[in-house]
Amino acid sequence: MTVFDKDTFAVVDLETTGTQRENNNHIIQFGCAIIKHMKVVKTYSFMINPHREIPLSVQNLTGIHDEDVQDAKDFSYYAPQIIDILKDTVFVAHNVNFDFPFLNYELVEHGYEPLTIKAIDTVELAKIAFPTLPSYKLSDLTAQLKIKHLNPHKADSDAYGTAVLLIKIIKRLERLPQATLNTLSSLSQGLIRDTSWVFTSIANEYRKQKHPLAKEYMQVRNIVLQKQTHNLANNNSGEDNHFPINDQTKRKLFANKINYRKAQVDLINHIHQFINNPLERAMLVEAPNGTGKTFSYLFSYAYQLYSSRKLVVAAPTKVLQDQIIEQEIPQMLKITKLDLTAEVVKASSHFIDLDGFVQTIFSNSPNKPTLVLQMQILVWLTETKTGDMDELQLTSYSNPIFTQISHPGDARVSSKFAEVDFWNLARERQEAADILVTNHAYLANHYMDTIWGQNPYLVIDEAHRFTDNVITSRNDALRFESLWGSLSRLRNLLYFSEDSVQNQFSENVEINFLLKNLDPEILDLIYTINDLQKILYSRKEEAINKIILPNGNLELSFPGKVLFPKDSEFLDKMSSFVQKLENVRQKTNQILFNLYQDHSSIPSGDDSLLSDITEEIDQLDYYTEKSYQLTDLISSEDNLDQGGFVLIATNPDDPLSTNLHWMMLDASRELRQIYSRFDHLLFVSATLTSNENFDYAIKQLALEDMDPITYIGKSSFDLNKHLEVLAVEDMPKPDSDEYLESLDDILINDLENKNHVLLLMTNLDKIHDVFVEIVNNPKLKDFEILAQGLSGSNNRIAKRFSIAPKAIIIGADSFWEGIDFHDQGIDLVIASKLPFESPDQPEVKLRQKRLEDKNINVFENDSIPRALIRFRQGMGRLIRGEQDHGQFVILDSRLWTKDYGKIFLQAIPVKVQKVSQKGLKDKLDNYDPR
Repeated sequence: MTVFDKDTFAVVDLETTGTQRENNNHIIQFGCAIIKHMKVVKTYSFMINPHREIPLSVQNLTGIHDEDVQDAKDFSYYAPQIIDILKDTVFVAHNVNFDFPFLNYELVEHGYEPLTIKAIDTVELAKIAFPTLPSYKLSDLTAQLKIKHLNPHKADSDAYGTAVLLIKIIKRLERLPQATLNTLSSLSQGLIRDTSWVFTSIANEYRKQKHPLAKEYMQVRNIVLQKQTHNLANNNSGEDNHFPINDQTKRKLFANKINYRKAQVDLINHIHQFINNPLERAMLVEAPNGTGKTFSYLFSYAYQLYSSRKLVVAAPTKVLQDQIIEQEIPQMLKITKLDLTAEVVKASSHFIDLDGFVQTIFSNSPNKPTLVLQMQILVWLTETKTGDMDELQLTSYSNPIFTQISHPGDARVSSKFAEVDFWNLARERQEAADILVTNHAYLANHYMDTIWGQNPYLVIDEAHRFTDNVITSRNDALRFESLWGSLSRLRNLLYFSEDSVQNQFSENVEINFLLKNLDPEILDLIYTINDLQKILYSRKEEAINKIILPNGNLELSFPGKVLFPKDSEFLDKMSSFVQKLENVRQKTNQILFNLYQDHSSIPSGDDSLLSDITEEIDQLDYYTEKSYQLTDLISSEDNLDQGGFVLIATNPDDPLSTNLHWMMLDASRELRQIYSRFDHLLFVSATLTSNENFDYAIKQLALEDMDPITYIGKSSFDLNKHLEVLAVEDMPKPDSDEYLESLDDILINDLENKNHVLLLMTNLDKIHDVFVEIVNNPKLKDFEILAQGLSGSNNRIAKRFSIAPKAIIIGADSFWEGIDFHDQGIDLVIASKLPFESPDQPEVKLRQKRLEDKNINVFENDSIPRALIRFRQGMGRLIRGEQDHGQFVILDSRLWTKDYGKIFLQAIPVKVQKVSQKGLKDKLDNYDPR
């Protein structure tokens, strides 16, 4: 029996000619599913004549065409029947704030009273009931929850799918613990329309019955959590932990679990020999995609972990980290039967801080996105064993609540949640683990952490990206404009707003004394910031690169010694600035302390002033830290030589709009410091060689002093049977308008038989032009078209791509190599151009200038090797394993016309087929993946 047995739900979905109801848009289909006793008992579907043309984009989405409705009755005919169907029901829709007002608008326009029944929203309900799903679009929800409905985007089918979804949501909510339901009920009042009624009905009904806490839960204050287990250190017996030297023994171990592949076993044996040679420190391995390189290195190192030494694996992305932890390590342990444990190591900010979260629940009423997120987290806390917020699969962490609920990384000893603190429990598990999996950036910033243990082994996976990731982790900025804004807000809070400290505490002598002294210091600090900005701006003619960005900002690039010459007054002024900033921070802190002492004078319950001042102090802390970093950087000639600087003026004519960014150009010193902490370092990637030698990688990774062993693995399958490479020989020149026309033509006309297509560009600006040209073309109506910079974050794009039955991504930069599509095979990759870096990017210009100054041939030693690695990685998007098949299409005619084209051709592991633009469609249509 369910709480809603006596209620009738009418689950409605409308198809309309457009979203703006006042703009001559009308309903073209009314779909409705009736739920009684938590079962779908009846469905309705009416095709409705809108007396206007249906726009092409709506026809593409819904499959409803003008001829489908031209003989149908209009809305006035169906209105009485619709009113009768919905009478005495609870109105339900997936995005109720569209369907309910639209239907009421049509009713009023035809002379009927608007509906006044309860209306609830399944988007909000689904987010809260199923907080870890990657998407809440109806088609995605029905796929993820295995709800069958025949015709997505048809109103009758969508209404049925939404009805089954609602039943699943209610059943999930009814299984929640009472304390969780009570808190959800009290928070839910801010939800859309009457959606809160669902929570209050369940909570109120369950309060009438005994609802004991299930044994898998524990309750701390009003938060219900999964019971936590405290891991003790492994007491490995050491039995059967000898590496199987004999290949026949390996064959037996692998039997019925994984295929025995000679290429993989050769790789395992080479890594094993390296680990067991005390004279060797480093090894570089290039192993093709799909050869099981991750399993190989895990297998080779695992047998060495019984001497209390850990293996640290660093991967570039969260997706790869998760794959290693969730798939590769379990598989290795299943085969070896070794008694080892593994944990992910990531920043504390990934973990929820329960103290902070509880505070947000009792703070002032939040905005809608924050409210829904709080409710999602309450439900998620009944499910999670890790407290890792990545499980929520959010595509953005920009909500201000994350500054309050992200764990700061302290021990939390005196907290009510100390015993169940997720970060502390994660550290416990990491201390006890034998294998730790982290990411490149975290390793770069925490290589001295005790968590890695004594003399640990290190594997750098996707090693071709390690240097750039270390560099990125060291890049930073001092945004003077933001600091100036922060100081202005602080003055407003202290002196000028209606409820400022000065106005509220005019009687408090001590606070007034502090206020009187502080204001001139804040003003003096602002003048000092302005002086720093003027000094920097005055160097603009020395910049090696000047660009006006699309947003109108002026971007100026400088080598360190050019922006900060020996006689620069900037360093002296910087010392004065740091001192003044520190004084303002301390004195503001003192005022805050006094305010807390005089807390009784603040109007009851109004803590917003205190929290606003605390926020500004946090900002001052942040800028103080950045100021110390910058001072260290420019005080050392070595640092200046290895660094580049970029000035960004938000108003090109105003020196006081200048902000300073800095970047590392040479990471060799940093890399050597990281390596010194580890033993037997293995660098693995599918793309470490250039022209079949490791010279570029060894130099990039600063491994010259280690004289590393190198090994090129063989593919464990015949790539010719999995990969077809087509190069179009008659494309126009890559920078011409004709080229973009030809590209659009290929996308619109040649992709009919493909499902997942990745178009790799080299210019972010051109992505917009291509997207606009193809997004509403009827020939691509079955494809979800996703574009970098236009369709949300790269994470969101990757998620949408893996969920959609047919999709096209138009991407640049990280889509060549940084984004993983492990859950979704790609059947076509199109390389629009050979992936040379844009010389206008500051980091490229500054890095290449530094090489030029050392008389190094930039094209041969930097541009070509980087482009080759990216090109090979782009091809590697297709074939990730033996089960993958696909086509790689190159649209850059320079492959045939330039000398360097031969270098790219040599890097392609299968025979390249020349095709014409006309012949391409035939090749794509008739590709046989078998």
